[in-house]
Amino acid sequence: MPGTACKNCPLRKRNLFTPFTDEELAFMHSFKTGELNVDPGTTILMEGSNSPQLYTVLEGMGTRYKTLENGKRQVINFLFPGDFTGLQAGIMGEMQHSVEATTHMTLCAFRRNDLWQLFRQHPERAYDLTWIAAVEEHFLGETIASLGQRDATQRIAWALVRIFERLRAAGLGRDGDVPLPFRQQDLADALGLSLVHTNKTLKALRSMGLAHWNDGSLKLKKISALADLAMIDLERPQQRPLM
Repeated sequence: MPGTACKNCPLRKRNLFTPFTDEELAFMHSFKTGELNVDPGTTILMEGSNSPQLYTVLEGMGTRYKTLENGKRQVINFLFPGDFTGLQAGIMGEMQHSVEATTHMTLCAFRRNDLWQLFRQHPERAYDLTWIAAVEEHFLGETIASLGQRDATQRIAWALVRIFERLRAAGLGRDGDVPLPFRQQDLADALGLSLVHTNKTLKALRSMGLAHWNDGSLKLKKISALADLAMIDLERPQQRPLM
């Protein structure tokens, strides 16, 4: 099989992801059809498309977004290593949002038609898919709460804490920094803010010594204080299945 063999997957070494049994590992090796390497700005999945493949992010980061009729873009969330995407087309027949590569990305590819074999023959793995879907639903609910009940400073503080925790748990933290290659516009589009308001708020958080986001790197100097500002508990992300 081209690309990284499942037994050698670097993500399996991360504590964020639940370990595979030997049987699950053998199935994933047969389920995976190859790898897709894409450059920044590449559309991986397009809204309205009927993709024949599902993907797990092996390396790199991307953006999930929906385009409105007036051409404006609503960022739904961001894709990080270990995230699974394309399930919407696998279940509903077509994508209801688009997925774009923010950085160079390597994705493990799976045939959509093999999804039903997973449900029939590997109920534990099928449950993992259900768990992933439930976690995404929970995150979207938290996002809606942020949009409706948090002010701009609290929204950005919430987003930075959650992203920082997720990336650090995935083993991407170095000396208190995590890579954050997105644009301020991407964060603004995700949080329902203008670019100007987002920029001013980030400057204010930097002057307060709480967060510094520059040159694709995020440092949270006082993450507990930032979490208090966001009105959230500081907790390590829950261990999650890896497809």
